[in-house]
Amino acid sequence: MKYIHDNLKILKKKIQMLIDGSSNSSKTVQIVVVTKKQKTHLIKELIALGMTDFGENYIQEGISKIHKLKKHKNIVWHFIGKVQSKKTKLISENFHWCQTVDREKIAFLLNKNRPTNLSPMNVLMQINISRETNKNGVSIEEYLKLAKTISMMPNLIFRGVMSMPQIKNNILDNHDQYVKINTIFNVLKQKYESVDTLSLGTSIDISESLLAESNMLRIGQDIFNRKNIFT
Repeated sequence: MKYIHDNLKILKKKIQMLIDGSSNSSKTVQIVVVTKKQKTHLIKELIALGMTDFGENYIQEGISKIHKLKKHKNIVWHFIGKVQSKKTKLISENFHWCQTVDREKIAFLLNKNRPTNLSPMNVLMQINISRETNKNGVSIEEYLKLAKTISMMPNLIFRGVMSMPQIKNNILDNHDQYVKINTIFNVLKQKYESVDTLSLGTSIDISESLLAESNMLRIGQDIFNRKNIFT
């Protein structure tokens, strides 16, 4: 599909321009393509275009795609949806990353259920930086405790932080959220050698996230939208 090729080209150019024009110390940004509700043939097209990392919100849908695309050995699968305790075994058995660990019980279960024939699972701690009651994530007050728990799990690698700031009308309120998550990320980098990833930013807040030194973006709309939203 030509529109996917064009969208991806424009997206990469936009990201590079934003990085070049900022103080972002990370000169490389990993794009995780959000593929929920997308057909397998579109993912294959993105693989052909060099994309390697794909994110799924729904476990069964994700596992179906993982099995269909298992011959593509270089694909990295990220689980980016809400984690239910009863589904941790499926996540541990099928995904390379879980970006939404928000409580100790989930960390314990992911660690317990990770098959011994697989390498440790990469995990990110989801932080509810906006304190929204309808949003998942550990609180700012509790994140250090959860980080310590994750770091002690032998079958998990604590890679960093994921967050979804609330986009508000007040620009200063928005800025404050990104500053806070950047501060938390840097605190954790100082404490844990394995921490190297800040998964912050979707199609609606790429520029703000890169200014906050995000080095992983979760992008769906900007890639799959048939009408190029950049023009």
